[in-house]
Parts: sequence; structure tokens; C-alpha cells
Amino acid sequence: MHYQNLLFDLDGTLTDPREGITRSVQYALAKLDIHEPELARLEHFIGPPLLQCFMQTYHLEEARAWEAVNHYRDRFKVTGLYENRVFDGIDTLLGRLRDQGRTLFIATSKPTVFAREIARHFGFDRHFTQIYGSELDGTRTDKVELIRHLLEQEGLDPADTLMIGDRKHDLIGARRNGLHGAGVGYGFGSREELLGEEPAYYFASLDELSGAFD
Repeated sequence: MHYQNLLFDLDGTLTDPREGITRSVQYALAKLDIHEPELARLEHFIGPPLLQCFMQTYHLEEARAWEAVNHYRDRFKVTGLYENRVFDGIDTLLGRLRDQGRTLFIATSKPTVFAREIARHFGFDRHFTQIYGSELDGTRTDKVELIRHLLEQEGLDPADTLMIGDRKHDLIGARRNGLHGAGVGYGFGSREELLGEEPAYYFASLDELSGAFD
């Protein structure tokens, strides 16, 4: 693992945000008079851009989907942000990677303002040079656009940079920007989803990911 620069997805890669995201989606849907009692049926909202998820899952027009996103944020920014859990072993891994002299970034489709607060609240922001997310107006929710922006802003060499994430969007974003991608199987993307994108690496567990950097 020769990579100097490591880009980490947030949801499903560094933390398990299942409760906060699904409850906030449930709240937003109820505001639109769409009632979904089973939180497990909303887990596919973890990872992809929210607007597209609302549009595709519930066949909403864009304006109506934005209403859902805004209702979601009303709850998420107050409560859902903190209904989260850092995966066991992540803090140790990040500290070791920094000790090895690597440069770490977060690359998430979540709005930057939320990503920074999560990293601050759970105490792992100190490991990262910078946190890159989307804007509240939807700019850079697409991982291809986000990673391109990050590379340009930081002046990173794609050949010396690895994207690590749990969904296909992370791997597609990496590939289309000339980066290698590593899929992790302990998050919310299935093995089939991740291997279907032919990543340079696949780590079924956090132990496997950590072991690759020993």
C-alpha cells in the first residue's frame, strides 16, 4: 500500500449512521404524508445522494424531493447527526496511518457542514488534513465531481491516492478520476455491488482493511 494520500468515505466507512439517517428519512417522509414504519427499508438511503434517493424510491418530482431533503435536514442537524457510532478500530487505524506519514482526507456526499460536525463530535477530525463534502444546494453530491474537486484543490497525484468506501459511488468516483479504489464490506454496500465495480482492493472487514496497512 504505497499510497501517500487516502480518501475516506464517511457513512458506512468511518461510522455507522444507520439510526440517524433512517429516522430522519422516516421523519421527512411523514411530513409528505408517506408513512414507512420499517427503518430497515430505508437503509438504502445511506451513501447515495439524498435528493436522487427520494426521487427514485418514491417517484417524486424534483421540487417535492427537495421538500423531503429539507425536512430530513430539519431533524438530522439537531438529532440525527449524533445518532451515529464510530466503527470499532477506526480511530486506531487512522492514528496508525498518520504515524506512517500518510495524508488523510474525508470525501463524502454528505454536506460538508454536517460531515465536519460529525467528525468533531466523535473526535476523529484531528486525523484529517481536510474534510470535503457537498454543498447544501446539492453541488458536489456526485462522487465523481467531489473527488475531482478534492484532487484539484489539494493538488494530489491520482497515482498516489486511494479512495476507500463502502458503496459503488465511491469506486465509480475513484475510477473516473484515475484513482484506485478500495471497497469495504463492513458498511452498507453488498459484496456484489462493490465487486461489480472491479475495485483494486476489496476488504470484507475492518480487520482486513487495517491489516493491509500493517
